[in-house]
Parts: sequence; structure tokens; C-alpha cells
Amino acid sequence: MKFILARKVAMTRLFGEDGRARAGTILKAGPVTVTQVKTAEGKDGYQALQVGEGNRKTKNLSKGVLGHTKGKGFAAIREFRGAEGLAEGDQVAVDTFAVGDTVRVSGLTKGKGFAGVVKRHGFHGGPRSHGQKHSEREPGSIGGSGGRAGGRVAKGIRMAGRMGQDRVTVENLKVLAVDAAAGELIVSGAVPGNRGTLLEIRSV
Repeated sequence: MKFILARKVAMTRLFGEDGRARAGTILKAGPVTVTQVKTAEGKDGYQALQVGEGNRKTKNLSKGVLGHTKGKGFAAIREFRGAEGLAEGDQVAVDTFAVGDTVRVSGLTKGKGFAGVVKRHGFHGGPRSHGQKHSEREPGSIGGSGGRAGGRVAKGIRMAGRMGQDRVTVENLKVLAVDAAAGELIVSGAVPGNRGTLLEIRSV
């Protein structure tokens, strides 16, 4: 399995040999370092590679993390289950991928803050006429006596609340370009998160 950690840079478009434009996302992937190798025969009980990415001041890290990474200040540490074939200290760069590879990208979506039901769940809101005043974007009834839950608000009722910052995986994206010198990767389509979001790229 091919894998790497990258940060979202921006969206762009590439023209194919047939002249058609394809939307793509530029990902900046500096070399990531293997920080731990887990094996099914060891104490962990499963096969995985743990890798570190970026730089962070060591004074801002806990002693546990510093001890685990042998004093190196990685900005982020992630784990790829099923990956193997590398030893602790090895580095993974973008040239492990090739144009045409199929990948899946995982990351956190943009945070929207506290959102109402129209934005969060797609509610239509109240009528815009017939004497109503302030209920254009209100949710309406959420239960009450005689309702489906017998006078209480049932669990799972869609209401206003925090929106975004959810982990999302986009499947079956194609690698459109690889620039090993710049450490950049261009994948087809859109990926979760805003600019600078840390993403996990895995081959399918």
C-alpha cells in the first residue's frame, strides 16, 4: 500500500491530451518519517506504520511525545494500518505515487461553527407569507405532548448545532501529476478541508 501525509494547497485544473479540462487539488507533501513499526506478532497485534510530518517546536510537545519520537518535533503523527515494508526512520516522499494511481483521501472538513437547521440539515423553513413574522428559518415543532415520542424530544431530532469539522474520506481519486522536486501531488476533484488541512492519502 502506498501512503503519505500532505497538506491542501489550492485547487487548479489540468488539460489532458484530449484537450478536456479536469479539476484537481494541489497537495504539498514533504517527506514523512516512519516513527514506529507495528506488527501482528508484536504487542500491538496488528500491522501498521506510524509516521510523523512537519516541524514543531519541541518546547510545545509533551515528554511522552518527545520520548516516542526520540526528541523530534513533528507537527502531526498518523498511522496507516496494513502498511509494511519500511523500517523506523525511513522516509516516504511523493515519488512513491505515479500518474494514474487511484487513491483515497481522508481529512477534516471545514468548520462552519454553530449553524441553524436550514444550513445544517437543509430544512425549508416556514412560509414566507400568510401572516407569519419571524419563522422563515425556524425548525418548527420538535415533539411535545402527543408526538411520536410521547411528550418528550426524541433522540436524533435534527436541530441547530455545531456543523463541520467531520472526518470525511473521498474515494477513487486519480493522481494527475507528481512533482518530486517540489514535493507536490495533484489529485483529481476536490478533497475535504480548507487550505493547510492535513490529509491522509492511501492507494486503493
